[in-house]
Amino acid sequence: MSFFHYKDSQLYCEETPVEDIANQIGTPVYIYSHQALVDRYRELDKAFMELDHLICFSLKSNSNLAVCKTLAKEGAAADIVSGGELFRALKAGFDPEKIVYAGVGKTIGEIEFVLKSGILMFNVESMQEAAVINEVAGMLNCKAKIALRVNPNIDPHTHPHITTGRHENKFGVGIRIALSGLQKVASMPHLDLVGIHCHVGSQITTTQPYIEMLERLLPLVEKSRSFGMNIHTLNIGGGLGITYRDEAPPTADDFAQAVLPHIKASNCRLILEPGRFIAGNAGILVTRVLYVKHGLEKTFIIVDAAMNDFIRPVLYSAYHAIQLVRLKDNEQIIADVVGPVCESGDFFAKDRGLPSVESGDLLAVFDTGAYGFTMSSNYNSRPRAAEVLVMGGECNVVRQRETYGDLIRGESIPEELL
Repeated sequence: MSFFHYKDSQLYCEETPVEDIANQIGTPVYIYSHQALVDRYRELDKAFMELDHLICFSLKSNSNLAVCKTLAKEGAAADIVSGGELFRALKAGFDPEKIVYAGVGKTIGEIEFVLKSGILMFNVESMQEAAVINEVAGMLNCKAKIALRVNPNIDPHTHPHITTGRHENKFGVGIRIALSGLQKVASMPHLDLVGIHCHVGSQITTTQPYIEMLERLLPLVEKSRSFGMNIHTLNIGGGLGITYRDEAPPTADDFAQAVLPHIKASNCRLILEPGRFIAGNAGILVTRVLYVKHGLEKTFIIVDAAMNDFIRPVLYSAYHAIQLVRLKDNEQIIADVVGPVCESGDFFAKDRGLPSVESGDLLAVFDTGAYGFTMSSNYNSRPRAAEVLVMGGECNVVRQRETYGDLIRGESIPEELL
């Protein structure tokens, strides 16, 4: 069920009119459906219920504290990639023993923070990183649980910027040298090697890349055990896609049916790291039309949101449906939907068919619950948008809109310049 729906030509989030939220909070504003987040998590959790598993929500997709708290209360674990995300995860109430830390550039300060927090494990990306974690763990007189990230050289057939499991990508240890890497890690005295990690990309719309991944990883699990390594966890990452336009990605049940036989054969605990799959369809970005500009060759709908608020269209050539918050029977026009930022790449749609709009109309950019606000910036000195979590008929502001004062917080002018 979609929790964004029209009733009497008005867009609702659950039982709350989106127009009311925009008029009360202002625009641009991200709006999330609490029930959509809960239902999506439960769908995935139920699909794997016959297996010992951990679903680690990927904070890089949406790290708002209220979104994270929603999932933590459901029993979700957390997938983090920075010290800042660990801070957020702990603030949101995730159990430290259900937090997994990935990322290719962990600093010594972050490693210390992680070890002192007592999280479940690191996903280790290189031998140098393993050596640093071993050293820091030794200094703190503890052992760090780790899984070695393996790069299986699999093409997930997604956008080049979001592939992560090919040899040309920066992630993990190549599959051909993974066994020797596991042996080196296992010999480090302050590391406890417990698993293998793999992640091949994002917005994957078939199960085939996961099957190929597992077909390459399972022999590695068996070989490592034959060398006496206690590999009992298999983390196959996230990346399962959602529908933005006309994609038909696997359902949670389809995904589970495809990978469960392989996981059972490995006799491992399964870890998943979904982000987009849970949050992507659970959010919209609402923006107000400022002007309609009729150029010599194109019509431009200029709105008050911009690429600093939502960068996926220009960064990934991503399609996102755009609809009026209050439907009209106006004639259709073909227009570019663009923002105020001084870049030609500042657009949400090009040559898009929409009803004729006018200044003041509200537009909703759909499926922005993942990689929306988390990738926003203050480019052009624009304050970042507000975020709202809707729970039935209740609208909760879960991040206040930034002010101009927020833009210069922490800055100072040297006395010599005054």
